[in-house]
Amino acid sequence: MAKTSGAGHFVVDGSNIATEGRSLPSLQQLNEAVTAFMDDHPGSTITVVVDATFGHRIDKSETAEFDEGVANNELVAPPAGAVGRGDAFVLNIAHKAGASILSNDSFQEFHGDYDWLFDDGRLIGGKPVPHVGWVFVPRVPVRGPKSRQSVRDASKPAGTRARRSSKTTASDAESKKSATDKSGGRTRGRSSTAKNADETSRRGRTSSVEASQPMPVPKAPPPGSRSNIPASDEQVNELMPFLDFVEHHPVGTSVNAIVDTYSSHGAYVTIGDVRAYVPLRLMADPAPRSARLVMKVGEAVTLVVASYAPARRSIDCAMPAMAGRIDASDDESPAVSRETATVADDGGAARPKKRATRAKKAAPRTAAAKKA
Repeated sequence: MAKTSGAGHFVVDGSNIATEGRSLPSLQQLNEAVTAFMDDHPGSTITVVVDATFGHRIDKSETAEFDEGVANNELVAPPAGAVGRGDAFVLNIAHKAGASILSNDSFQEFHGDYDWLFDDGRLIGGKPVPHVGWVFVPRVPVRGPKSRQSVRDASKPAGTRARRSSKTTASDAESKKSATDKSGGRTRGRSSTAKNADETSRRGRTSSVEASQPMPVPKAPPPGSRSNIPASDEQVNELMPFLDFVEHHPVGTSVNAIVDTYSSHGAYVTIGDVRAYVPLRLMADPAPRSARLVMKVGEAVTLVVASYAPARRSIDCAMPAMAGRIDASDDESPAVSRETATVADDGGAARPKKRATRAKKAAPRTAAAKKA
């Protein structure tokens, strides 16, 4: 994986390529992919980037080679505690170098900051094809909910997102202080948040002129909050990303995910452009009391697709150690089709087909029946 000088510069998303089609990353697979890519792009500069956990997830037999690659600058990892994990590091390098990226990821969280991802030739995908080897093709990033949110955030004034959390904390502190610091029925040191709340309450009782004043716009919940958990009647994923995922990931397929939100009975994760759910019973045996004991929000994890629920466009996953619990014959999810997943968009909730009931066991013949 030595670098060569040349006009072209490519940044390889090493963690993504090393895990393509696998449950855990393989340094050997990454080496084969980079070697094949260099053969297709002779004279180009290749920068291979892996995330901070890569060295702990590969097979122990590859650890020495990995350490040697890092020492020789053949592999680059982001500094500890880097915001955005390895994805942000890959994009930052490519942005500064004007390089293209080899990855099967769409980097949705960063579409607002790096719109050049949609330029021709800036994103390349690759897959190993049996009896052929690695094949590389130009890609266009897939858009989704995170992409649109990223674009909206990027259109806001610079520093708005960075200041939001500190402002919210300060406002909450002032509100609590003003609620307890009262004298003679009057409040001292009232915060702007408390005043806005009182003003909103008065508008409901005053004239239509006062009621016509603009109401404060609630802020969107931060990532990882419980409000990110879909309601029981809400569709988890958008139609096209869900169908695309189902087409390429049958039950039992290994996927790479990022832990997004905890729930009372498991955790939600993001897998590229879709969200999936990992119930406690598919995390460990025996099942843990809380998902916090097994995974952390923002952590990269490897999972196995366990089942689909087309009516809600939801995906259930399991930890690799629990893959043996997945039995396709016990999967009550019907075959996913465009018709099934689209029914809810036409005004009705999609209903899974009922499973055929098992034939009742024949009762033993009585002596009278035998005589007859």
